[in-house]
Amino acid sequence: MGEPKFDSAQETTIDQTKQNQPREGQPRVVKKYPNRRLYDTVESRYITLADIRRLVMDKIDFIVIDKKSQDDITRSILLQVIAEQEHAGEPLMSQDFLSQVIRSYGGAMQCLVGSYLEQSLKLLSGQQQQMREHMRGVFGSDAYDSIAVLTQQNIERWRSVQDDIFRVMSGAAAAARKDQRAEETETDSRS
Repeated sequence: MGEPKFDSAQETTIDQTKQNQPREGQPRVVKKYPNRRLYDTVESRYITLADIRRLVMDKIDFIVIDKKSQDDITRSILLQVIAEQEHAGEPLMSQDFLSQVIRSYGGAMQCLVGSYLEQSLKLLSGQQQQMREHMRGVFGSDAYDSIAVLTQQNIERWRSVQDDIFRVMSGAAAAARKDQRAEETETDSRS
């Protein structure tokens, strides 16, 4: 069987695809056009900030280049992703924390604050990874499933306890009403 045969249009597409693939050790290139749209050169499609977040979460190395100026604007795009995440759902950073970060700019401690925050997050990430590995060792490879099962069992136990408490309280209330009626009947019969 020989090599597959391509017509010239297919060869051009394959060459372009190879050309768009980042070389070994090179980050993926995302271009930002003047219309504010982001274009992923590897996937050959326009992407959103959610797609940028996915690249970050998947630990894919990338840079964002402004198409017009050719400046690296990766940091500003990452800040937009953070802003979008903070706006949607439950925020990670408090207003006080954000105020402290803003106050850190331009001061003598700016370099130290940035380094401290970066190292703190790396330490936290490392501790989370150690905790996951520990949980895998204790609960097996499906630690999260085990925890979910345990949580469900605890919820069911708590509901059972609540039901028992409700039955006891209902029985006590019924007994109290019966005693009260008996007393009222006894009081009425004396009168």
